Amino acid sequence: MTGVNYTLDVAGRPLHILRNVGLSVQPAEVVAIVGPSGSGKTSLLMLLAGLERASSGRVLVDGQDLTTLSDDELTLFRRRTLGIVFQSFHLIPSLTALDNVGLALEIAQPELPLASTRAAATEALAAVGLADRLHHRPAALSGGEQQRVGLARAMIAKPRLLLADEPTGNLDQKTGARVIELMFDLARRQHTAVVLITHDPGLAARADRVFTMTLGELTETTSTGRG
Repeated sequence: MTGVNYTLDVAGRPLHILRNVGLSVQPAEVVAIVGPSGSGKTSLLMLLAGLERASSGRVLVDGQDLTTLSDDELTLFRRRTLGIVFQSFHLIPSLTALDNVGLALEIAQPELPLASTRAAATEALAAVGLADRLHHRPAALSGGEQQRVGLARAMIAKPRLLLADEPTGNLDQKTGARVIELMFDLARRQHTAVVLITHDPGLAARADRVFTMTLGELTETTSTGRG
């Protein structure tokens, strides 16, 4: 991401959301972004996901400039390249954990045989400690278990980039720490770059680098060792 500006027209006047933002994240690197509400953090993730378009500048993910892609091309890009972990889980209530995770792989790689998809989903859930919860629906899972299903779903297709927006916001401290440990471990084993938004300074301190967003401007504020 280089020289990115993001401006909206509000009542005929420009509202500058992001100002000349630059960000580079390497494979297996975890970057945390902190800052007050309304500073532009979520807008940054939306641009990286190709869900919004930059007003100017370049947004490159895995060598692909998202600013040049059509809407259909962006949809394919998200399926093949991105994983997203949400604060509110967003699991499909009528599907089991196995089917929630398997569906993500079916969408990303529709050519895979069903048996291979189910085997991969089983392995992904085992990797997050849910081998004994395969056939449970979300309502039968705790918040931490649901978020681990969400993490398995996000990582099953081995994305090049994982976006996480307050992934522990609905979890207690102990459960959130477990989810983050799993996220970091999976990302590094799969060489997935991670961009993480958080209000938790303890969580941010575990990232490889920390950036602060203030009034749409992004500044690197901390360099930490890998946690």
